[in-house]
Amino acid sequence: MLHRLRSPAWMLSLAADYTASAWDRFSPAEFSRHYRSVRKLTMCSNARLRGLHRAVHHVVANAIPGDVVECGAARGGSAALMGLTLKELSADDRRLWVFDTFEGLPPPSAEDPDYDIAAPYTGSCAGSLDEVTQSFRQLGIADRAKLVKGLYQDTLASAPIDKIAVLHIDADWYLSVRCCLDDLYDKVSPGGVIQFDDYGWWEGARKAVDEFLAARSLAPELVRLDYAGRQFIKPARA
Repeated sequence: MLHRLRSPAWMLSLAADYTASAWDRFSPAEFSRHYRSVRKLTMCSNARLRGLHRAVHHVVANAIPGDVVECGAARGGSAALMGLTLKELSADDRRLWVFDTFEGLPPPSAEDPDYDIAAPYTGSCAGSLDEVTQSFRQLGIADRAKLVKGLYQDTLASAPIDKIAVLHIDADWYLSVRCCLDDLYDKVSPGGVIQFDDYGWWEGARKAVDEFLAARSLAPELVRLDYAGRQFIKPARA
């Protein structure tokens, strides 16, 4: 964290987040209500949570087919916000899939350019399966959620997901982010939303995204949500 203090962009992003969060503690708006319900369960910034909220509204309003999928849940706050938004919109035909080890972050690999900085975070961001399940029950969204425990390389490819409308990748490390894209990108419906939590934060996450897009000859507009978060809408097939 200390090495980020030298980044004016990060400091400005942090200040904007504090300002928006202060407003949402009192605002009667839909997002603000959901934010207050989940803010103690998430490390996602206000801006990234807003991005997920807009994404769910977008796919429901435009009838983009598919479920909502999150890879990297920690204590479940960002997934819960998407579940609450689906509930608010009465989108009862869409399931909320949540993939995580539920034991904290696995170790990064040699593919992560910032390995020395990333390695001490191994085991962090942990939320147990029971803890997340209980939070979902308290928020009234457990009936629409499917929680899948394990490493992505062991769970994603075999998951019975037909189509994805919103894909939230909060996987931190190169191999994890690349696995999410390799296994799930083709299931995202054209017009669906893909959001990356760590693109501006971890070099391995950014490397995985950039390499995947280049390998597929894709050049979407990555919308900047804040210092770390990026989002784009999957284009229609050529």
